[in-house]
Amino acid sequence: MTKVTMTVNGRPVSGEVEGRTLLVQFLREGLGLTGTHVGCDTAQCGACVVHVNGAAMKSCNVLALDVAGAEVRTIEGMANPDGSLSGLQQAFQDHHGLQCGFCTPGMVMSAAALLAENPRPTEAEVRHYLEGNLCRCTGYHNIVKAVLAASGQDVSGVGIAAE
Repeated sequence: MTKVTMTVNGRPVSGEVEGRTLLVQFLREGLGLTGTHVGCDTAQCGACVVHVNGAAMKSCNVLALDVAGAEVRTIEGMANPDGSLSGLQQAFQDHHGLQCGFCTPGMVMSAAALLAENPRPTEAEVRHYLEGNLCRCTGYHNIVKAVLAASGQDVSGVGIAAE
């Protein structure tokens, strides 16, 4: 076992991990942050996306030891300081960008990374950026609307047809 220390959602944390412990396992099992979901274990679905030093990363594809000393942000760290939903989270709620909710944490984290890079993406850019996140329920249309709305854009004319 090896001690790993990092900052998660603005709070310093540490724990003992085996060398093979994935970041998603450390977050869920070691820290009790179960908002980061395990969907496929192969970095295909995006349900486990977190931010590491500001970059979106699939936490099922990185070892906890590899992010020692890093700043990690999970879905639990997306809320406003008073506990209310962030603008992006509220847009997902307002525009019905979730159904079963399993993919939602990864979608929100990926969308937040997109908006940090590109504050006013086009519909096509949102769809392209979210290609690494799978959703079985929504058909993506309302997720795209939510991301565009969170960027301050009018979504009344956003079409259903994919690119």
